[in-house]
Amino acid sequence: MELLDILRLILSSLLFGLGLLGFFKAPVGSLWKPAVAATEWGHVLAVFPLLLLLLPGGVGLGSQIAWGLAALAALLLLSSLGRALGYVKGLEARFAQTFGPVLPQGRPGAPARTSPLVLGDLLSVSTPKVVPTRHTYREVDGHVLQLDLYRSPDAPRPLPLVVVVHGGSWNSGDSTQLDWLNSYLAARGVAVAAINYRLAPRHTFPSQRDDVLAALAWLRENASQLELDASRIAFLGRSAGGQLALLAAYTARDPAIRAVVALYAPTDMNWGWANPTNPRVMDSPKTLREYLGGTPAQVQEHFDAASPIDFVIPSSPPTLLVHGTRDELVFAEQSRRLARRLNEAKVPHLELELPWATHGCDANPAGPGGQITTWAVERFLTAAFQRGSESR
Repeated sequence: MELLDILRLILSSLLFGLGLLGFFKAPVGSLWKPAVAATEWGHVLAVFPLLLLLLPGGVGLGSQIAWGLAALAALLLLSSLGRALGYVKGLEARFAQTFGPVLPQGRPGAPARTSPLVLGDLLSVSTPKVVPTRHTYREVDGHVLQLDLYRSPDAPRPLPLVVVVHGGSWNSGDSTQLDWLNSYLAARGVAVAAINYRLAPRHTFPSQRDDVLAALAWLRENASQLELDASRIAFLGRSAGGQLALLAAYTARDPAIRAVVALYAPTDMNWGWANPTNPRVMDSPKTLREYLGGTPAQVQEHFDAASPIDFVIPSSPPTLLVHGTRDELVFAEQSRRLARRLNEAKVPHLELELPWATHGCDANPAGPGGQITTWAVERFLTAAFQRGSESR
């Protein structure tokens, strides 16, 4: 076998393995990010096995295997896009059925998304960059807690506000996490406050919840100076931040909170303890112990108080849930359970289960998960803030 055939066989095998991560959950934590790449950048990565198919090669068994693996790798890497194209059929009708017909207007140079998935945007989705200003909202336990406030300079005031809570298993991450969406929303006339909060294990619950509520209080107190509309507020959080966003929105009992968005978030701490993740991917019992300060036998009150699902009432704010069904870190059942509880309480809500997606499915704004998430968030917030404006 010639050297070129050997190299092609090795590369084809690696790309085939990457393609498999688009169908099967990552068996170990080190493969989670490659799984995100395979599902949300797969349409780009498919170029590489296609190029291998074009290279000249021999006629031996090794070459035939390499050719077959490259062909399969290309199909596997393109499969997420194919499944996404099938998923978005009827999505606009589902959204309108739940929240009514909504047509975001966008702003000059920052148009609204016209469709859940646009093939022409698969390589890049552009949006004007909005540079945030940093503000201190709380000093506690020797920590100076700050938030990044995104405001387009030419958007009409006062601005409706979205409070963004970052993820990171409650023990890592900061306000700069995945900030593309912050700029996207701000460029279209919404203020975005991306907050920092105290992290586990040094600080256990309810420190994180208290910080989120303190940030909300500070933003409301300074709304006039910051040119914010304190009567139109929404929360948005990812992963652990989604749990905090839901908890704050459901427990604040504040009519100014018009909506909450949770992306791949844990919603029931007790269920999460009873149904741990694959320990080779993430030690979820350890994560919960460090966040909540112990096991359920030791701090049952913390497990209960940190579960957004237990605070749903009929007047809870409308809720948008986005979750990949292949999520290795936070099982999609977490969003399903909350959706059922919201349905029982007759709270307007929409749960989007992306069948190809894993944890962090919005990491690539141009990918299938990123486009669908941006489209849904934009329409959901438009519907919520329009209702808020009409009721003022």
